[in-house]
Parts: sequence; structure tokens; C-alpha cells
Amino acid sequence: MSEPLTTPGEGFHPHLHDAPGRPAAPLRTRLHHIRADALDGDTAQTGGMRRFSAVSGKTVGSEKLWMGQTHVAPSTASSDHHHGESETAIHVVSGHPEFVFVDDSGDEPEEVRLRTSPGDYIFVPPFVPHREENPDPTEEAVVVIARSTQEAIVVNLPRLYALGADATTD
Repeated sequence: MSEPLTTPGEGFHPHLHDAPGRPAAPLRTRLHHIRADALDGDTAQTGGMRRFSAVSGKTVGSEKLWMGQTHVAPSTASSDHHHGESETAIHVVSGHPEFVFVDDSGDEPEEVRLRTSPGDYIFVPPFVPHREENPDPTEEAVVVIARSTQEAIVVNLPRLYALGADATTD
């Protein structure tokens, strides 16, 4: 048995929502329900994909976390990019997106392609250049992203390159 969806003014703490004549509770003293149709597209973008923010400093007052969705259209690749100091965790919801980066742990730098399926997870360390691709000609790929920074840091790059063990983060 599942509970019905909450609506503004209902749920565990109906007194915390805006009500006429009553001030809103501070953002950091209550739970927040972000509906799927209320995701915020006003976030950092990379060519070839659309990012939507759910949990951020702007939407809920988070200080150390950003979470949202990314949609990659059929037969599309994102631009090459990295996420600065942010650690990024990715959960594949639908489609079969591929995550591409350059590994230089061998004799020669090599492009590596991680092929995923729904339910898979990817971890992207800070500053690692990569791109997302959706090779499927008909199905959009959708992933949920969590980042260790308050906002979606996106640094678009002209190309992929290996970060290297001795790389600096300047």
C-alpha cells in the first residue's frame, strides 16, 4: 500500500508551507518535495544534453549537494567537459548512455568507453574530462546525477584529455 502523493499544504508538516497570514518556514528546517514536473532547467549546460536541477542551493537551500537529471537525445553526444572540484555520481534511469574519458595509465593514452544500462552507476572524480553519448537512434537516455557541490559545475572543453596522476587542479 502506498501513500497518495503530497500536495502543497499536505503531508507530514502542513503548517510549514506558505499560508495566508503565516510566514514560510526557513528552507533548512523542513523536508522538501521536488516534483518531477518542477525540475529547474536554469542550470549549467553542455551541448548535446539538457540538465535539470532538483536539489540545489537555489531550489532548496542545500549547501553541499546538487542533484538533478540529465537527458541526452537519441544519436547525440555531449560536448567534452568536467565538473571542477565536484565529485559526481550518476545513476542510469533509462536508455544506454556511454561515458567516454581518456586513460593514460598505459604506454599510450587511450579513449575508454563505459557502456551502461538502466540501474548502473558511474562515478566521475573531480576535474576528469569526459563526455556522455547516446548511440541509440530512437530512445532518449536519462540519468540522475548527484554532485558534492551546491551547484552544477560544468567546465566545457575543446577536447578530451587524460588528467594524469601528476595533474594539478589549477
